[in-house]
Amino acid sequence: MQALSPASSLLQPPVSLLEKTPAILEMLLRDVPAEALDWKPAAERWSITEVLAHLLAIEQLYGDRAKRIVVDQNPMLAKYVAPNEAEIRKSARQYLEDFVALRQAHYFFWHGIPSSACSRTGIHPEMGAITLLQLLNELANHDLGHLRQIAELYRAKAFYPHAGPFQRYSNPKP
Repeated sequence: MQALSPASSLLQPPVSLLEKTPAILEMLLRDVPAEALDWKPAAERWSITEVLAHLLAIEQLYGDRAKRIVVDQNPMLAKYVAPNEAEIRKSARQYLEDFVALRQAHYFFWHGIPSSACSRTGIHPEMGAITLLQLLNELANHDLGHLRQIAELYRAKAFYPHAGPFQRYSNPKP
């Protein structure tokens, strides 16, 4: 089995994005005050801290799914179960630190995947057969959605309220 060469692989686009996400988050959130990290635009909406907790949970789940797909033959994959708000006990900084460490470990794993593994499948309880390539593309898609969400939360709390007459040109949707 030949190891994955990211430059020539179908996995290169999602793996490349997945590698960038931690640095984007660290740079974006470096100076964000704690009150902005924990701010929720509405009771039913997530704060940045909650989004980071979710990203960590998804990273754990998808990392396990990817490993099972690579190692086992058509494994049954765990369904996502959302943590309840009472389980969100860490700070945004701690969730980010844990996410970055886990993502880095997964990134090294993805680079060691044989190129033939792209089409390996696992069985999702609701979606049926999914390939490793589909799983990693969905994880990249998921990252981009939550990067946008975090940026909108930060924008709506920290900058938009102080933009005065310029508010007419934007409408944050956190």
